[in-house]
Amino acid sequence: MHYLIAFAAVGSEGCARAWEGLQLPHLQRLMQRMALVASDSADEYTQSPPHERALAQHLGLWTQDGQIPWAAHTLSQTHHFGYEHGQAWAQITPCHWHVGVDQIQMLHPDGLQLDEADSRAALEAVRPYFAEDGITLHYDSPTRWYAHSPLFKGLASASMDRVVGRNVNPWMSEGAQAAPLRRLQNEMQMLLYTHPVNDRRQATGLLSVNSFWVSGAGALSHTPAPADTLTVIDDLRSPALHEDWAAWSSAWQQLDGGLLKDLGERAWRGGRVDITFCGERAAQHWRSFQPSLGQRFMHLLGRQANKISREQL
Repeated sequence: MHYLIAFAAVGSEGCARAWEGLQLPHLQRLMQRMALVASDSADEYTQSPPHERALAQHLGLWTQDGQIPWAAHTLSQTHHFGYEHGQAWAQITPCHWHVGVDQIQMLHPDGLQLDEADSRAALEAVRPYFAEDGITLHYDSPTRWYAHSPLFKGLASASMDRVVGRNVNPWMSEGAQAAPLRRLQNEMQMLLYTHPVNDRRQATGLLSVNSFWVSGAGALSHTPAPADTLTVIDDLRSPALHEDWAAWSSAWQQLDGGLLKDLGERAWRGGRVDITFCGERAAQHWRSFQPSLGQRFMHLLGRQANKISREQL
């Protein structure tokens, strides 16, 4: 089994301080039996973060940055909404944009505390405007709608994991193909500003639904590889996106005392272990090995080179 740990590190100062305070003895023991076999590095401004790139490569979905058809892949597995192979789909996330003096910030969708009734009401309000551009909307869950249209074929879009808590402008899809979506985002801010669902929400202290984000756009050109040989561990994701470094550290500690402890015992018994650690810039794939006599001797001398580095992720 291959494990992928997302948000193992983040480039912020808060994460750097939390990293320095981490005590992960089981991870350290595990890494004594691990060797780096592959690394995918880019900068932190790619539209597809390392954990999504690694998963897409595993599934055979990788094409290029920002063009991973997550929506089509998910629907092909569940056969929702009359999915047909070759159709172009995208995930639509209803969200709240906080308009500041010099930027528009994407708040975490969880902060909306959006229920099904409000989500469906917002969807029905915007549906006719999407339809005018040939986009058909489908409700899936309060913070996840799906849409299909030829517009999404080949559209590069930034992952929500890149945008949450940040200025949306650098992450907006560009080019003529994305122009209708940018216009719709502007129209939705005006339409939803005075919509009754938001009046009710604001009266009870809830955030308004005032925009949406498009991600995971594209069409499948082939049947993806099975996903059952890779397990994604996203325990660190929510604390990292909320910049709650105490909770992030706690999640690391729980992983260390649970999964990583078990994997370390397997590796030291000679079993096969594969782990991909993902940060904001890089994904590193490590695999267990049985050390030579010389390597064992170097370890006894305290020269241990096998470790993950926050700066390299």
